[in-house]
Amino acid sequence: MLTIIAITIGLFFAINIGASGAAASMGIAYGAGVVKKRLALLLCSIAVFLGAWLGGGEVVKTIGSGIVPSSTFTVPVALIVLASAALSLFLANIFGIPLSTSEVAVGSVVGAGIVYQSVFASKLVWIMLFWLLTPFTAFFIAIGASFLLENRRLKGWMKARKAVPFLSVLVVFMGLFEAFSAGMNNVANAVGPLVGANILAVGSGIFWGGLFVAAGALLLGQRVLETNGKKITTLRLEEGCVISGTGATIVTVASVFGIPVPLTQITTSSIIGMGFAKHGKAVLKKDIVVQLLTVWIVSPVLSMVLSYTLIQLIIEHNFYPIIAMVGVLISVFGVLSLMKRQKPAVAVQQQVAKE
Repeated sequence: MLTIIAITIGLFFAINIGASGAAASMGIAYGAGVVKKRLALLLCSIAVFLGAWLGGGEVVKTIGSGIVPSSTFTVPVALIVLASAALSLFLANIFGIPLSTSEVAVGSVVGAGIVYQSVFASKLVWIMLFWLLTPFTAFFIAIGASFLLENRRLKGWMKARKAVPFLSVLVVFMGLFEAFSAGMNNVANAVGPLVGANILAVGSGIFWGGLFVAAGALLLGQRVLETNGKKITTLRLEEGCVISGTGATIVTVASVFGIPVPLTQITTSSIIGMGFAKHGKAVLKKDIVVQLLTVWIVSPVLSMVLSYTLIQLIIEHNFYPIIAMVGVLISVFGVLSLMKRQKPAVAVQQQVAKE
């Protein structure tokens, strides 16, 4: 029964990953009117499945046995880790705060590792360095690309009518590339603990996880596609190509090394970079920076505290460490409450895009 529940939670988590993160990848192509909504979701679902199936293995291994040894993942522990990640996202949705599924998944695994003192510290530091560096990398790449797009000859060619078909095809390709990279990286968040607990083999975990992420994008991704395509960005086609291509390239490279990274934060950093190139420091407003940093910190801490507390309470029947964890949890919710007063991510991205 516990095995069935764990698989159910993992696959449900996969559906939500597809409905939120993966579906957003085709937003620019859809918003520009290059592809219709249904076709955009269908293409996205195919690309995200292929990304998971062909390239998701390394990140699955990291979540399942790279952060903590696979022996840490018994069936009850895997169930609690997945439940903690899902609960973190649910609580964040109540507060209206965007959290990274990759950071939430890693935090849950680390919480289990702390209980059993089995965290691979060097691997965790390597992952956190990627979390810190990838948004900055995306930011500076976007700045460089923005200056390149201002080249007179290139700008003149892009304004010509004959450039539109090429840019339209390119923005769709970049959207598919972004969906592919999301499949490579994000499927592990849902099935990594199941693989670590030997509930699923790596191959079957990737297949079923990729299938459910794809299903989530196809069946439940309409609202996210609409929001990202028509309510956030007012970017030109060439700018959309840069943003999608930058995020997809960074996430793909990270996936090859088995590092789970936050695609949403990378994309947001690219958008901010575009705005910075046009308007300078005025774009780097305090609320934007504070929100990005807070999401970066809160995402793994919240899920880590929940995972640690639930394992101590339910499996170990140890009540004493929970007192300290409750204090940490209260602090996290305090930060979430403060963040609620900040502009939501959609508004921030919309503001940057308009500028």
